[in-house]
Amino acid sequence: MSGTAKLTLGPVLFNWAPATLRDFYFRVADEAPVDSVYVGEVVCSKRTPFFAPHVAEVSERLARAGKEVVHSTLALLMNGREVAEVRETAEAPDLLVEANDITTHALLAGRPHVVGPFVNVYNEGTLATLAGRGAIRVCLPAELPAPSLEVLASTGLAELEVQVFGRLPLAISARCYHARALGLHKDNCRFACGDDPNGMEIETLDGEPFLAVNGTQTLSHACCNRIAELNAMRAMGVGHFRLSPQAADMVAVAQVFRDVLDGKETTDRADARLTALTGDIPFSNGFFYGREGVRFVDPQAAE
Repeated sequence: MSGTAKLTLGPVLFNWAPATLRDFYFRVADEAPVDSVYVGEVVCSKRTPFFAPHVAEVSERLARAGKEVVHSTLALLMNGREVAEVRETAEAPDLLVEANDITTHALLAGRPHVVGPFVNVYNEGTLATLAGRGAIRVCLPAELPAPSLEVLASTGLAELEVQVFGRLPLAISARCYHARALGLHKDNCRFACGDDPNGMEIETLDGEPFLAVNGTQTLSHACCNRIAELNAMRAMGVGHFRLSPQAADMVAVAQVFRDVLDGKETTDRADARLTALTGDIPFSNGFFYGREGVRFVDPQAAE
């Protein structure tokens, strides 16, 4: 890829069918203009066995296509079995692993790894501690405003990554909201989350779209779109920009962001292209401007 900016594809947060997910990664390998691809289950360990038979094949194909492969891990470890599974990943040779829980970061201490957005990194001290224990890249939490991004980038302690597209991960819980909403128990959830490839949309009592639920995870209803802020973040020193996969044409989405990063497309035309790709889901960028995350702020009006 031209220039120093790296475009990354984060882990698929949703419960897609194994064949669908496999074919998604195959197409990404062959067609998507991204530099790094994150593979692995982040939300619910009950989903892990279904895609496990395809991980090696997917990883090999991505690597052959010149993509850096990062193996993502759970954002919430609930029992000894999950800790053992994460430990096995952390100890596997030659894998670059993304730690989404501080326990996983501890297991990876002393070897190069990535820290995901589920670990709260809000200040220079935290960033320094993580970098000192082997973190070479940190994907920052979605809620950080521009001044905080600039301060953290100025330290030069680690590569910084920021999510610029996709529903934002807001919280994760031990309880499965998806199952409960359908009158099911978490232990007998029937993998109901698989019926909602972009998450189950939640409305307020007034019928207004509010959030999205993905198993045990709470996401924003709006789709993060920071394409107009790319150049500002690059100027700060942020070098990696994460696209969080949605049930949309992610190859086309990646191409829009790559065209802007390469100076081949204006942000106005890029916004129009993204709108055509995402449909009725509204955009948001409020956190970047220190506003409510649900808002979409006109960059020109914010100046």
